Order: sequence, then structure tokens, then C-alpha cells
Amino acid sequence: MKEAKIVSIQVGLVKTLERRDANKLTQKTWTTGLFKTAVSGPVRVGKLCLEGDAQANLVAHGGVHKAVNAYPAEHYSHWQQHLPHLGMTYGAFGENFTTSGLLEDEVCVGDIFKAGSAIVQISHPRQPCWKLEQRWGVKDFMAQVNKTGRTGWYLRVLQEGYVEAGNALILVERPFPQWTIARANEVMRNRKTDPLSAWTLARCSALAPTWQKNLRITNWLPKTIWHQCVRFGKKASHSIQKALPNNKGL
Repeated sequence: MKEAKIVSIQVGLVKTLERRDANKLTQKTWTTGLFKTAVSGPVRVGKLCLEGDAQANLVAHGGVHKAVNAYPAEHYSHWQQHLPHLGMTYGAFGENFTTSGLLEDEVCVGDIFKAGSAIVQISHPRQPCWKLEQRWGVKDFMAQVNKTGRTGWYLRVLQEGYVEAGNALILVERPFPQWTIARANEVMRNRKTDPLSAWTLARCSALAPTWQKNLRITNWLPKTIWHQCVRFGKKASHSIQKALPNNKGL
């Protein structure tokens, strides 16, 4: 792996703002923690977040499996080229760590890194929400991020400590090399047409519980087919695909 490091660190508290589409909605305001500001010097990394950072919706964001949001600096040239009027700079995606030397097809679920005196672990890919569209006023921004695969990822904190911009991200352990962030994103997108891959990824012990749950969706996958996955694993692949009409989700 090429040299990896944290090039910028951002934190921010929750803001309440007017909605861009307020004329169409009864909800005139929205709350968000997407607005982050770069900080210099050592920043404490706690189990739930960085010091000085907060999330608005603690159901969808934050918690031990989403303590830190990471996004590759390499992606900014793409967005600056395709959306030049936005003037995006580090922190534009609400990330805490803007990294270099790490991309979605190179890092894996469960990867453990030493950063400063802290130790962090990749828990799952980031799935952008509607608030990113509100933040930038781009209606299909979520779709663009997902289509390009430039999603970034979340980190849980195994050991609290201090980090600062410029710290190396040193890979300590890679327990699940088969589950790159890019592949995990693909499996989540295709979970209805490829339930076997969904079941296999859901068994990854380093994957955040919310992702495990979403990949085990039995409300669209008949229990009889799901049980084939559990009982036979890969041997069930042929019968599973036959059971799905035209290889589409039920």
C-alpha cells in the first residue's frame, strides 16, 4: 500500500438552517452537522466523535460505528471538475478526516489503522443522505456520489487518542481483504439480485451492525431462500438465482 496520511481534519457542531425547497414542504428548516471547519494541532478522538464535533441525527449518524467520517482527498479533483461552481474544498462532504493514499478499492471493512496515538477501524462505507443535496443544492448529488463510488467510509475508535493533520495512517491489520469498500458498496446496491453476496458480507464480523441488518433483509428475501444461504452457502447460489424472477429483487 502507498503511503497514507490525514491531510486535513474537520469538526463542526449542529446547525439549524432554512431549507432550499422550503416552499414545497411544511418543514421549513433542517438541522445538520455537515458544515465542518478545518482545525490545526492535536485533536482528541473519542469513542463517539472527535472533540468539537457533533451530528444532528444520532439514529442515522454518529455512534461507536460512525465515530469518524473519512473521505479521500483524491476525489476532490473530480468534483471540482464536474461541479466547479460549488468551490468544494476539504470538509465539503462533512468528513472529519480528509485522507490521501487510500481509495475505496484499496481499503477494506475491518482495516485497523494507527493515527497519531489513536487506533481506528473501518466499519462500513458511507451512504450519502439527502442532507448532502441540501448542503450543496444539487438535486441528484446522492446518485452521483453512489454512481461514482466516491463515498468514503466510517471509522470506529478502538483506542482513544490524539491526531493531527499530517499524521500517517499506518495499517496495523487487515482481517477481511476480500471486502473492499468498493465491493461492499456494490453488494449493498445489488443485495436484491445477489442475495448470496449480501448474506456473505453480512457475516463479516467487522461490519457495522446496521449494515449487517440491512443486508439480511428478510422482508424482500423469502425465508426459504435465505435459509438456503445459511445452510449451504455458495452451493445454494444456483437455486437462489433460479428462485428470483428474471434475476430481479422480489
